[in-house]
Amino acid sequence: MSADPMDVELESSCFATTKQVTATSKGKGKGKGKMADPGAPGPTTSAAAVARLAHRETARQTLPWVEKYRPSSLEELVAHEDIVGILQKLIASNKLPHLLFYGPPGTGKTSTILACAKKLYGADFKMMVLELNASDDRGIDVVRGQIKEFAGTKRLFSSGVKLVILDEADAMTNDAQFALRRVIEKYTKHTRFCMICNYVNKIIPALQSRCTKFRFAPLKPEQIQGRLQHVVDQEKVTITPDGVEAVMRLGQGDMRRVLNLLQSTHMAYQKVDERHAYLCAAAPLKEDMEYIRNALLTASFKDAFDGILKLTTAKGYSLGDIVQELALKVMEIELPAAVMVHLLDEMSNTEERLAHGGSERLQLGSLVGAFATARHMMSPAS
Repeated sequence: MSADPMDVELESSCFATTKQVTATSKGKGKGKGKMADPGAPGPTTSAAAVARLAHRETARQTLPWVEKYRPSSLEELVAHEDIVGILQKLIASNKLPHLLFYGPPGTGKTSTILACAKKLYGADFKMMVLELNASDDRGIDVVRGQIKEFAGTKRLFSSGVKLVILDEADAMTNDAQFALRRVIEKYTKHTRFCMICNYVNKIIPALQSRCTKFRFAPLKPEQIQGRLQHVVDQEKVTITPDGVEAVMRLGQGDMRRVLNLLQSTHMAYQKVDERHAYLCAAAPLKEDMEYIRNALLTASFKDAFDGILKLTTAKGYSLGDIVQELALKVMEIELPAAVMVHLLDEMSNTEERLAHGGSERLQLGSLVGAFATARHMMSPAS
């Protein structure tokens, strides 16, 4: 009886497939005829994982140092130990109130609340935290929409309170702040709010009274230096001792400004020293400030005005920066009390007028005139 052609075809096909598998196994040499586990990661999967890791590392390396070295835990914060200690106790006892952080820029306000949130929520951070920059989204619609929707939504599989972080809350309109007050009252059972601002007087009293307030003071040089040295070591920055002092002095207690200045000076000059730091910050150099002070104290009105105007034009100095440095220089001189009061009062008026958009040329004339009057006050004839 002859075989069915279909049976012959199937048998031949199976035989061919078996030969192919055997040949493949032999070709791999070490497989010994066993088929590979389909669930095991192959070379393509490994390559993809390596590529992802490389991409993450590249992204981290290109981050600004301010973000790259932002503290990720409460233990990494370099200042405000008293505030951190209180917050740790509140978190441990599960009694976190509404918070209001205020103080100058770059003092750790945002880093502190983000570190608190990471400690509270861990892997659920993105689900449990709403972070808004109120200077971008500062109208009443955001309070009634985005914030109210987040605060009013219950989490089925989480018993903890949610957290709303409002950065730069002092930029919110008064109407938005009054609307926020009502939202805080309504959803306080399962949502906490943290407002961050530079100027606490721009937050309405009704909101201030509902929050526990913490003031973040400018960082002290010894607090900045440790973190600065850590970044210098990690990034292999060549920096001189006078460069460290200059960066901290120009930073004025603002860690963000310190790290930005360090990074920009390192990229521009490779070696970070005092002169390079001042040039990168466009701040008046010491020798230029000595010239300005001597001109104001000894030269005629015309010579002092022309000389300082020529210097500021050539080097691009801001008169506001000069006034700030000049106030420090003047306080180093022994002057009669009445003269010191006169000069500081006039310099503060000049700075205020510049802040309101006054002409730098006119304000320079006013500054030179103030020193001419001071010299007249000190002359024996007067």
